[in-house]
This record gives sequence, C-alpha cells and structure tokens, in this order.
Amino acid sequence: MAKIGLFYSGSPKGSTHKVASLIRDTMGKANVDMHNIANVKPKDIEKYEFLILGTSAWGIGDMHRDWEMFIDSLSEIDFKGKKVALFGLGDQKIYPESFVDGMGTIYCRLPDKSVVVGFWPITGYEYYFSSAEKDGQFIGLAIDDDSQPELTSTRIEKWTGILKKEFKIN
Repeated sequence: MAKIGLFYSGSPKGSTHKVASLIRDTMGKANVDMHNIANVKPKDIEKYEFLILGTSAWGIGDMHRDWEMFIDSLSEIDFKGKKVALFGLGDQKIYPESFVDGMGTIYCRLPDKSVVVGFWPITGYEYYFSSAEKDGQFIGLAIDDDSQPELTSTRIEKWTGILKKEFKIN
C-alpha cells in the first residue's frame, strides 16, 4: 500500500499539530508520513498518491502563515492520479463568519478540485459562513477544538473511516 502524505501547518504544541497527529494515529502510524508545510517543497508532496492537507484559520479566516508562504506552490504540483483530503480548524463561536476558511482557501487554490475526497456534513456546527462549504457540505473535516473539543476525536474517527475507504486502506 502506498503511504499517505499528511501536510499541516503550525507549531509542534499547537492544535493543528494535535489534530494532524490524531488523524495519523487513527489512519495507522505506519500508513502516514506527517510533514509540517513550513519545511516542504512541491516535490515532497508529489511523491504521494494519497494526501491529507490541513490548516487552522487565524483571525477572520486567514490560513496559517506557513500555508500562506507555500500556497502558490500548489500550482506547480501535478495532482493527476492523486486523492486529496482536507481538514481545517476554526472557532465557530468567535468567528462564525469565516469558520474553517483556511481549509476553503487551500481547496480554492488546488489546480484540480476533482481529486478532493473526504467531504463532511455541516450538521452539528453553528456558523453563518464558511468558504469551506460547497453544495451543502464541507470540502473536508471541520474541527472546532475550541468550542466543541468533546467532538474532535469522534469526528476524526468517522472521517478517517471515510478516508480509509477512499484510499483503500483496510
């Protein structure tokens, strides 16, 4: 089985790293290589058939600065034959007008949206706008570890179950 490349932004003690680690552990540590996007080149992403890309939303919908520094490089990557899953962190209570918009920005900048898998229902969240919502669902896993920390593990468990099917992992 091909390894999964999980690319996230943030500090080793931050929420996005914590969620990325939980995703990796739930997918199976042996199946996933985890990378901080701050230390990545496009060729690092190209070597994976299966990708998980994640970021937090800072302030009013900005993605993490490390993703901001890398985002233009997405256009250099050939996504043909790949499957890409997205996850985003946000706070729906404090920033309901831009909930998980960092994830939405990554989606918007992907040169081929047809490779995206792992869509997630919008039920159970209270916000009034998200650029990560398309056709009545999120384009990836939405995590609110600030207002709904008790749901984080359950959401990751369910979402990684979807990904295991998409990535054909037993």
